[in-house]
Amino acid sequence: MARVVIVGASTGGLPMAYDIRKALSQDHEVTVVSNTAEFQFVPSNPWVAVGWRKPEDITFPLEPALVRKGIDFIHCAARHINAEHNQLLLSDGRVLDYDYLVLATGPKLTFDEVEGLGPNGGFTNSICTTGHAIKAFDQWQTFCERPGHTVVGAVQGVSCFGPAYEFAMIMDKDLRKRKLRDRVPMTFITPEPYIGHMGLGGVGDSKTLLESEFRQRHINWICNAKVTRITSEAIYVDELDAQGALLKQHELPNTFSMLMPPFKGVDLYDDAPQGLVNPRGFVQVDAFNRNPVFPNIYALGVGIAIPPLEATPVPVGVPKTGLMIEGMVTAICANIKAETEGREPQEQATWNTICLADMGDTGVAFVALPQLPPRNVTWARKGKWVHLAKVAFEKYFLHNMKNGNAEPVYQKYILKMLGIARIRSDEKK
Repeated sequence: MARVVIVGASTGGLPMAYDIRKALSQDHEVTVVSNTAEFQFVPSNPWVAVGWRKPEDITFPLEPALVRKGIDFIHCAARHINAEHNQLLLSDGRVLDYDYLVLATGPKLTFDEVEGLGPNGGFTNSICTTGHAIKAFDQWQTFCERPGHTVVGAVQGVSCFGPAYEFAMIMDKDLRKRKLRDRVPMTFITPEPYIGHMGLGGVGDSKTLLESEFRQRHINWICNAKVTRITSEAIYVDELDAQGALLKQHELPNTFSMLMPPFKGVDLYDDAPQGLVNPRGFVQVDAFNRNPVFPNIYALGVGIAIPPLEATPVPVGVPKTGLMIEGMVTAICANIKAETEGREPQEQATWNTICLADMGDTGVAFVALPQLPPRNVTWARKGKWVHLAKVAFEKYFLHNMKNGNAEPVYQKYILKMLGIARIRSDEKK
């Protein structure tokens, strides 16, 4: 009998739990440990922040859904990994023994890396969690009563740019619906060397497409932007040139703002054993999503270590998208199953990227196969169908998660919709 413990129950951890429970016989135990009692569909947070969704539309209790599938659920924070003895220590003092540990913790949001950043003690909003999005909506309502200048984007070190682009377009659409757009100057700030870079060196003609979209929507932008500090009145930005030298300093009014923060590993990894995580606290994995030092520890999602694509004047990271995470879930499940049957792991995740970015009434689909260049497939397409596809995906994914179905949605439906052949797990990254 094997004991599989999964830490985290978001868009990576919950499908992982369902997938491994289905793959393994009932002789094996599957336990999920989560510091939150509810599942939150994070991609819908931008809609919550402008009131297009209510929190209850995109959340549901984890325990009933997991227990129905024969998965144990522990609502508690994980505090320490004793990898030498295959034990996970919880914050309430309990100790869980494991044969396989799957880390799907997601990131820690490091608002403290920029003075004045963040919704708790800072002067900017966030859409990284549903709780943050709820706070942002309250401020959005107040802002719409007395509109002014708004700033959207990301600070230095960010690896997740899609939500920032989405939120800028969604804000634009919501302001037009309210007949307020003409009263709101909007500036997009980003550490990317150009609009549409997204930590990937661009995808297809993403630079031209997104710059054109910003021009049509009268959204100004500042690239190579390093945010130095934020107050209740202003956001201070150093704009660097291609060589990293100071080009210009900006002081932007801070009436309403949403800036994505940098990520690092969660507190669980603060005292991690040597070799488990890199200096930023991201879990190091091999081609099979196992840690090289502790091979019975697997990891997936935003919390794994991927080196930056290239050096840029202002640091940017590499994103981990839905298709990537889905591929990691599939690979880890197959590899743990193989090990329980006495076989060596062979499954490797296909690190490919598909992003459906909503723009309020239209959207852009980005495809990068594989994620990092040179690529076999790379393109970006705009259309209302992307907005409709994202709405459909939200409903379908939530339905699956509530009912314990972890079928590979991207592989089964999204690729087919985009006219792309199914990606085989044996394709090279």
